[in-house]
Amino acid sequence: MPPIRFAAALLALILAGTSLAETVDGTITLKVDLSAQPAEEPIRLWLPYPTSDKNQDITNIALSGDYARSAVYTDKTFGSPMLYAEWDVGSKSRTLSLAFDAQRAEIVRPELPSQPAPWTPADHALFLRPTKKAPLTDDLQQLADEITAGKTTVLEKARAIYDWTVDHTYRDPETRGCGTGDVRALLNDPGGKCADISSIYIALCRAAGVPAREVLGIRMGKEPVQDVTTWQHCWAEFHLPGTGWVSVDPADVRKKMLIEKLELADPKTDAYREYFFGGVDAYRVKLGLGRDILLNPEPAGGPINYLMYPFAQVGERPLDWLEPETFKYTITYTRAAQAEQ
Repeated sequence: MPPIRFAAALLALILAGTSLAETVDGTITLKVDLSAQPAEEPIRLWLPYPTSDKNQDITNIALSGDYARSAVYTDKTFGSPMLYAEWDVGSKSRTLSLAFDAQRAEIVRPELPSQPAPWTPADHALFLRPTKKAPLTDDLQQLADEITAGKTTVLEKARAIYDWTVDHTYRDPETRGCGTGDVRALLNDPGGKCADISSIYIALCRAAGVPAREVLGIRMGKEPVQDVTTWQHCWAEFHLPGTGWVSVDPADVRKKMLIEKLELADPKTDAYREYFFGGVDAYRVKLGLGRDILLNPEPAGGPINYLMYPFAQVGERPLDWLEPETFKYTITYTRAAQAEQ
């Protein structure tokens, strides 16, 4: 199908409330090897630990390794689960493997109400407050006010900010990892990857009084077996009174535009813009929520920006999680049918 006809067809399906719904099944296996780190220092490791919800089913969790102790904890703010393991001084081998089966459903845009529902901002205070890398500055507040001028409902404001984010950000393939989501820097140069673009959207929503949050995850592959070590991905949600949390992914709109060399006026861009406002594909697993995460047990140095990658400390020194050759780990996706063979 030619690109314009494809875009028009996809857009028509979205606007009609018709789904191209699918589910994706597979096994994700994370293997960590910290044996090359100094044996005279203890090592502590924290990993995001997925759980089931209405959009995904996590089963057959398997953990193995030569760690001295391990446990599953949650952070005190967001309640996101995490796996913790530690190795004692003198350990020569320091390995861990975490595997789980995931069945993920595509999220289709819910029916959005035509009339606003009553709500109390105090009930969502956690997702209205600023974060370390997204403080509520005067320029952020001014921009949020300009974008939402004349908009009176949560849905109108959330959509206006989404459209502004798609229109004014860009995907920078040179960004390390998913980006840090430093909104102060991004207001001057709004280029980055998913954590950056999602952070802009969330910060502007919060400044406009719209509860919003990050969803941290990892993508699943489309091949029978695929290395997904660097496939971490985060997207956003805003809370719509009377509906609940609504998924949005302006970062994936910009990624599609970059990969497919699309302009903003391209019909396919319009289709992606509509799809990712309320919907996200099935090729992703949610791992957790939140920013400024205080790990449990508490690490040296206090809260970390987010827990989407493995995080480890040798003594009190954190390892760079974006260097899987020195902080040695691999993540593999195996399609369900392949895993059964």
